[in-house]
Amino acid sequence: MPEMPEVEIIRRYLDKQLTGQRIMGVDLLLPRQIKWPEPEGYRAMAIGRTIAGMNRRGKYLLMALDNGSELVFHLRMTGRLVYEPDGVNHDSHARLLFQLDGGGLLVYGDTRTLGTLYALSPGERWRIHGLAEMGPEPLTGDFTPAYIQQTAKGRRTAVKSFLLNQKYIGGIGNIYADEALFLAGIHPLRPVGSLSAAECQRLHQSVNTAIAAGIRDGGTTFRDYKNGEGKQGSHQEQLYVYNRQGQPCRRCGTEIEKMTVGGRGTHLCPQCQRP
Repeated sequence: MPEMPEVEIIRRYLDKQLTGQRIMGVDLLLPRQIKWPEPEGYRAMAIGRTIAGMNRRGKYLLMALDNGSELVFHLRMTGRLVYEPDGVNHDSHARLLFQLDGGGLLVYGDTRTLGTLYALSPGERWRIHGLAEMGPEPLTGDFTPAYIQQTAKGRRTAVKSFLLNQKYIGGIGNIYADEALFLAGIHPLRPVGSLSAAECQRLHQSVNTAIAAGIRDGGTTFRDYKNGEGKQGSHQEQLYVYNRQGQPCRRCGTEIEKMTVGGRGTHLCPQCQRP
């Protein structure tokens, strides 16, 4: 699933390409992925509107329109949003097409069709529970060591599960949670409420470092993720633990292990991240 770095990479590219362009037509090739409003209402809210910019909140892409409305894209497992300046669709799994007045085409493709799409009037973000209830994001002023410590206080949940809970921190998924915990030297099963102030400080720094590295490298691609140009990221070549089970730790040489935490596959170095 694209996480915060991948969605941010898509946002940055599309913001440059789409801002100021007018939506001339919308082809709904799989209407059931439109979750609000009904498909024809979605088309009516989009057609004729000018794109004011591309925003992001956590893993959600938000296309701002000139009347204050937003088209929201939650890519989930295999969704992708690609701009085709030649106006030709090259995606065999395209589910939604936007014809633009500049002659280009914005293609929403989704192999497994798990993504969700919304058109929201101003002030309607409450319609999407995960968006409305999302906690502060890494690399922002609201995400601080003090916030982590205060939010974690008294909680017995595993620190890995805490990082994945979008209500607490927005945008972190499985890849960057594993990477951040490795950088912080914290075992994924550690009860988050047991972290000291110094450990919260270290975790805060490690989360920001992992997210920033993912953005720097253009995102992580194992199979499905592509940026707004349809290209893959390269961060998978720099990962410390994620998807590296059986390989030596880049720091100490110990074999990377894989376990399950909260139902999610979790990677760690048993030497660098002792219980």
